[in-house]
Amino acid sequence: MKIFPIIADNFKLDGGACFGVVPKTLWSRYVEADDKNMINITNRCMLIDTGNKVILIDTGLGNKQSQDFFDYFYLFGNDTLEKSINNAGYELGQITDVILTHLHFDHVGGAVKWGIDKKTPVATFKNATYYCSKAQYEVALKPNPRDKASYFKENFVPLYESGQLEFIDNDMNFCKGIDIEIKNGHTPGQLIALIDYKGRKLVYLADFIPSMLNIPLAYVPSFDLHPLVTMQEKDEFLKRAVENNYVLFFEHDYDNECCTVKNTPKGIKPDEVFKFEQIS
Repeated sequence: MKIFPIIADNFKLDGGACFGVVPKTLWSRYVEADDKNMINITNRCMLIDTGNKVILIDTGLGNKQSQDFFDYFYLFGNDTLEKSINNAGYELGQITDVILTHLHFDHVGGAVKWGIDKKTPVATFKNATYYCSKAQYEVALKPNPRDKASYFKENFVPLYESGQLEFIDNDMNFCKGIDIEIKNGHTPGQLIALIDYKGRKLVYLADFIPSMLNIPLAYVPSFDLHPLVTMQEKDEFLKRAVENNYVLFFEHDYDNECCTVKNTPKGIKPDEVFKFEQIS
């Protein structure tokens, strides 16, 4: 199995929103905010070549929305989804499967692109089957007022209409070496992937634990619909991560790619912090 981190894009979010009820006096010790209180965020997707499948997990922001929309997120850098896939040695047409952890715009925006006429949405990965949970698709079709701004139907409905989208209903084995678990605190039906890699269990966390700074139980982003559920899910998962020495892979952490975790008198905390390429 070969795995490549894929940077789709880099942007900024409000630091307070990223850490919920935790005050800036605490989180600002570990991450720097600019004069608008924005912190650097990345979309670190993952490309997995199993030998039989070439799997992409998440697709970043894409480029379909208006410039006014993107101005809210202060995009920076030159990374794009296609460029990063090409740099890993692959073409878009080689992707066989796309796992969409959930359907928020920053995870699914690159799954669909505008066609030649610049107004018809078409699948970015024409030869791929896409996957998300049925629960998340139903929420995305009829979002509540709190999170409706996170969903754009042109990002996912065309995949369903073309027959390229399949649903995952429960925790499951996706293929040899890759298991899927469902988490419901951030949004109903979010998927995370647990991957057997170099004798370790590598976990693609998506927005379940978006950055290393979100590991402490109380550090739940204000974006999570059900923060108490997130805390319960994290508590169970992190105990398992300590026991089994999981490698945590962060989708949104601009500064930290991976870490392990350990028990401390103040709860479970990061242990070793390292680049993905250092996994052995």
